[in-house]
Amino acid sequence: MKRFWLLFSQAVTVLLAAYFVVATLKPEWLNRRSVIGGSLSVIEAPPSPPGSVAAGSFAPAAKRAAPAVVSINTSTAARHPNSNDPWFRFFFGDRGAEPQAGLGSGVIVSQEGYVLTNNHVVEGADTIEVVLNDARRAQAQVVGTDPETDLAVLKIDLDKLPVMVLGSSDALQVGDQVLAIGNPFGVGQTVTSGIVSALGRNQLGLALYQDFIQTDAAINPGNSGGALVDMSGNLLGINTAIYSRSGGSMGIGFAIPVSTAKLVLEGIVRDGQVTRGWIGVEPNDLSPELAETFGVKATSGVIITGVLQNGPAAQAGIRPGDVIAQVAGRPVVNVSELLSSVAALKPGESAPFAVLRRGEQLTVQVTPGVRPKPQHLQQRP
Repeated sequence: MKRFWLLFSQAVTVLLAAYFVVATLKPEWLNRRSVIGGSLSVIEAPPSPPGSVAAGSFAPAAKRAAPAVVSINTSTAARHPNSNDPWFRFFFGDRGAEPQAGLGSGVIVSQEGYVLTNNHVVEGADTIEVVLNDARRAQAQVVGTDPETDLAVLKIDLDKLPVMVLGSSDALQVGDQVLAIGNPFGVGQTVTSGIVSALGRNQLGLALYQDFIQTDAAINPGNSGGALVDMSGNLLGINTAIYSRSGGSMGIGFAIPVSTAKLVLEGIVRDGQVTRGWIGVEPNDLSPELAETFGVKATSGVIITGVLQNGPAAQAGIRPGDVIAQVAGRPVVNVSELLSSVAALKPGESAPFAVLRRGEQLTVQVTPGVRPKPQHLQQRP
C-alpha cells in the first residue's frame, strides 16, 4: 500500500511539473479552441473579473466626469440682410427668418442646474437646448455672459443632476495627464486624452483676459464649452479653442482655467455680472522704441503711455512713462498679465504697485475702481 501511494504521489508531482512548464512556456496549448468543421484555432484570454480596471486605464476618471458634461444645441432665426428692403421683397418675396443651428458642450457645476459653457456657443441664440448624457433634455436660460473671458452661465430645471467637482488649475504642471470631454461634430459624447502642453498662454487674441491651458488632447468643433479634467475626474478648465489649419484637431487646444471660470460663475450668479478692478491707464508692452521715447532704463514690465485724468492710477500718482513691474506682489511682463492682475483686484481696496520711474523703484498704493462695461473689448485695465 505504501508503494502504491508513493507511485501515485510521484505521478501527481510529475504531472503538476509538466503543467507548470507548459503553462509558462506554451500557454496557448492550454487555451486552444477548435472550430467545428475546420482546422482554425483561436486563443481566448480569460475573462476579467467584474468591475476590474486595466492598469493605466482612464476609465475611472471618465466615468466620474462624463455624466456632468452636456451637449448644447442652439437655434438662431437669421434674416436675410436685405429682407427689410421693399424692392428685395417685391422681387424675392418675404423670405422670413431661416433658422440656423449651432452645436457645443457644457459642464454642470451645481445641483441648482447651473451650466458653464463658452459665450461664443450661445451668443445670439434664440433657443438653447441642453442634452444630458442620460438622454434627458431641457430648455436652458442664459443667466449671464462674460465676453471678456468667453464664458457663459446657463440654467436648466431638472432633478438629480450629475455635478462635476471643481479641481485646482493653479496646481497644474506641464506634463500632467488630462482628459477632454465634449460632443465633437455632433457624433455624441467623446473622451480624448493628452497632457498639459503649456500654461499661461496669453498672446492668442481669443479674449480680452487670456490665461489659457494648452493641451494636446484632441479638441474639435463641438467641444467648445466642454470639460478638461484631471485623472480624478475633477474639472480643470473649459475647452474653448483650437489652433488648426484644417478645422480639425492638430494637437494644440486651449482651455480656460477653472480658477477663472469659478470667479465668473460666482460673479454672474451672485451679482448678474462679473465685477473687475480698473485703474484707468493705457498700457503697452515694453519695447526698445518706447523705452527710448520715454527715457526708460527698465528691461521688463509694462510701460504706461497714458493715464486717465482723475482715474484711480492718476490719483495714486502713476504717470506716463512709468513701468509697472508688479501688481499686489504678482510680477507682470506684458499687457495681458497686467490686465488679469488688475482685474483680480477688489474695487475699493488699495493694492501695492511696484513701479520703475527713470531708474528709481517706487511702491505706489492704488485703489482700483470698478471696470466700466467695455463697448468693444478695449484693452485698458
